[in-house]
Amino acid sequence: MDNFSKVPLIKLENITVSYPERGIVLDNLFLSIYKGDRIGIMGTNGSGKTTLLYTIVGLIKPKNGEITIFGKKMEKETDFVEVRKKIGFLFQDSDDQLFSPTVEEDIAFGPLNLRLPREEVEKRVEKTLKLLGIENLKNRFSQTLSYGEKRIVAIATILSMEPEIYLLDEPTTGLDEKTTKKIEKFLIENNITFLIVSHDISFLKKICSKTYVLEEGKLTTF
Repeated sequence: MDNFSKVPLIKLENITVSYPERGIVLDNLFLSIYKGDRIGIMGTNGSGKTTLLYTIVGLIKPKNGEITIFGKKMEKETDFVEVRKKIGFLFQDSDDQLFSPTVEEDIAFGPLNLRLPREEVEKRVEKTLKLLGIENLKNRFSQTLSYGEKRIVAIATILSMEPEIYLLDEPTTGLDEKTTKKIEKFLIENNITFLIVSHDISFLKKICSKTYVLEEGKLTTF
């Protein structure tokens, strides 16, 4: 069964977003994300890439258009609250992601918020630490980490939730080559659905099955 015969996990139709100081950022934009899609988005600074991600998860309200997620139209904040539990959203700024005292608590926060049993949460934390090779950071205070360490821990907070779809904003920024390779390996080898915003064209070429450029408020195939 091909993608065109399935219902998209996320569908944006005629989405327009504008800011008073910048004018229109997203201009009647269309985007459908199906299960199994591995999508990359590129664009210059200020082109609206982060705005697009924020709009999908309801942090920015579009001027017009419809957003449908998991088959349900997003009409109010409570709709987004429910779907956010199934979406792994990585902020561009890791400090927006980390707010617990320790790394272990930050990684456990998402699964605990999903009301998973404590034993399952502990398993997920250990699994995620091992997957990313950051067991040594487990008991560190999150706010004492370096920029790169914060980035990888922020990614860990997403992985531990095991979401249905990943929305990642510049996931490899500030990471060394070894850590970037670990992220690439995870994205390539696991059967997951993702939309990734990145300036790193070579990174997107390795992991994505389709890539778009966001320019003048619209998406075009790269």
